[in-house]
Amino acid sequence: MSSLLPADGSRLLIGGKLVEGADGVFATVNPATEEVLGLAADANAADLDAAVAAARTAFDETDWSRDHAFRAHCLEQLRTALQAHVEDLREITIAEAGAPRMLTAGPQLEGPVADLGYAAGLAGTYDWETDLGVAEPMGIKTRRLLRREPIGVVGAITPWNFPHQINFAKLGPALAAGNTVVLKPAPDTPWCAAAVGAVIAEETDIPAGVVNIVTSADHTLGARLTADPRVDMISFTGSTATGRAVMTGAATTLKKAFLELGGKSAFIVLDDADIAAACSVAAFSVCVHAGQGCALSTRLLVPRAAYDQAVQAAAATLGGIRPGDPTDPRTVCGPLISERQRARVERYVDIARAEGGRIVVGGGRPTRHERGFFVEPTLIADVPNSSTVAREEIFGPVLVIIPHDGDEDAVRIANDSPYGLSGSVWGTDPERIRRVTERVRTGTLGVNGGIWYSADVPFGGYKQSGLGREMGIAGFEEYLETKVIATAV
Repeated sequence: MSSLLPADGSRLLIGGKLVEGADGVFATVNPATEEVLGLAADANAADLDAAVAAARTAFDETDWSRDHAFRAHCLEQLRTALQAHVEDLREITIAEAGAPRMLTAGPQLEGPVADLGYAAGLAGTYDWETDLGVAEPMGIKTRRLLRREPIGVVGAITPWNFPHQINFAKLGPALAAGNTVVLKPAPDTPWCAAAVGAVIAEETDIPAGVVNIVTSADHTLGARLTADPRVDMISFTGSTATGRAVMTGAATTLKKAFLELGGKSAFIVLDDADIAAACSVAAFSVCVHAGQGCALSTRLLVPRAAYDQAVQAAAATLGGIRPGDPTDPRTVCGPLISERQRARVERYVDIARAEGGRIVVGGGRPTRHERGFFVEPTLIADVPNSSTVAREEIFGPVLVIIPHDGDEDAVRIANDSPYGLSGSVWGTDPERIRRVTERVRTGTLGVNGGIWYSADVPFGGYKQSGLGREMGIAGFEEYLETKVIATAV
């Protein structure tokens, strides 16, 4: 498959060395064909212990945390090396994650690799110290200095849907800030992480133990990493349910937890918008990477008077998108990651029917694919915002359409959710749009197709969509501690 991976499988990266997994290997599967791609190193608790020990030693006993210029050099070096291997990485990502080829030119690969340059820049230019001036607290003349320092050992636990984007969104700022990292990627996409480990070990000056990558079929290793007292911070992206477990585990040692969790974002169409165009965009968006994105807007809120028109427009777009081979440059909607995930999506479609919903288009498996974990793009209508499919994250190409009775009602429905990750607003009156965006409680919003995703823009959610921010200065500072030094003068 790739020159980055040995013929007999991938390797763990522990203490600067590429090593076998103590539990042997496990299979990684192509979700578009259901065929076994090959073998990944299967780590156990002893491997994880060794990785944490290596990260702890590298942080405590080397100059990595203090040498800002060297960190900037290493991150630029890593970016350059990954770009030299981009075609190998592209094929791995398409095969293992089921990522459509077209997305690998953007957020599935090339974009996140390029964004390592942003992290490198922060390592070299960030203002690590701030002079707070002289004051006389308690009558003692004192100069105060605020210093920002790395937290220490970061445990990064990542999902399978956008493996490179999320891995690098954690590795980049964590390393730039001076931390060491133990990365535990999802079992569904071990090769995507292992290939990066091979580049780090063989083509960069990143010191041994600074980055450790532990692939495993054992889901309990994430819990062990979270509770380990040698780990100073957990950075987790995944479901809200698992995020709660991460918080519980982190609480045992009161370590910091960054959580980027689920979403059920609303796509609000105001009555002065081009209804058909807006609904078409919403329908297309929910099919990108088969709907496997936490920030996708999966509730389409439309004016009640235009409900039938909106249903027709969304259905036409969804019905025209065929799930296809992710190797085809024209494919937008590829397979779901696994049979387990497909069964989850199908269960939600069944729930929608049972709760009185109308499956306007889709709802089944495409007949043109005999193998692969494909589902049809699906539109669910005639359900209230209180329905299961309008409240719970489905993580598939499924759009729920709900009528609203004006701007106030649209905001009420959008906010009537346990989540608050992202969303969209479409209209023509700037003042109305401003009032709506001020009241929708989400971490990001796109207006009339505006794209917020960028390395310098913080991403994260309100409510049960998480804690903290990833990317941007705010995301970089998640990985820093604040120290104040007061010197009598």
